Amino acid sequence: MVTTRATVRRVRHQDAARMRALRLEMLADTPLAFLETLAEAAAVPHSEFADRLARSASGHFCAQFIAEVDGRFVGHAGGIMSPDDPKITIIFAVYITPAHRGSGMLKQLVDDVAAWSLRTGRPELMLEVVVGNDRARKAYERLGFVDTGVRVPHPVIPVLREIQMRRPA
Repeated sequence: MVTTRATVRRVRHQDAARMRALRLEMLADTPLAFLETLAEAAAVPHSEFADRLARSASGHFCAQFIAEVDGRFVGHAGGIMSPDDPKITIIFAVYITPAHRGSGMLKQLVDDVAAWSLRTGRPELMLEVVVGNDRARKAYERLGFVDTGVRVPHPVIPVLREIQMRRPA
C-alpha cells in the first residue's frame, strides 16, 4: 500500500467552491453512499451550500474535514453529534477519490474526526456502511470499527440495508 501524506484539516468557509466540486464528485462516483443525489446537490444554490459549509467550520455539533494533495481536495469525512446519544459522534460522508484509495488517507481523516469528537466530549464513533460494500467495511475494520450487529434501512433507498459499526474515538 502506498501512503499519500495529505494535509487534513477542518473545512473553512472559503473552501466552499472546492468542497462543492468534491461533493459533486462524491455523488457521481458513489451514489449509494450519500443522502442526496447528484441532481439534488447540483440544484442547491452556491450561497446555500456555502452557508451549510460554514456551519461545519466551527463549533461542537458538526464538523467536516478535508484531505488536500497538491491543492486539490481528494478526501472528506464529517462528524456530527448523534441525536440519540450525546456521547457518540456519527461519521458521515466519507469519501476518498479513486486515485487515493488505499493510501492511508482514510485513517488520517477518521483520526481528525476522532480527535474533534474527543475534544467535544464524545468518546465513541459510529458509522453505517451499505451491506455489500465489503471494501468500505474492511477498511473501517482495519481502523478498529466493529460491526454492532445492528442493521438499519438505507435512508434514501429503504430496500438496502446498512451495517452499523462503532469504535472508541
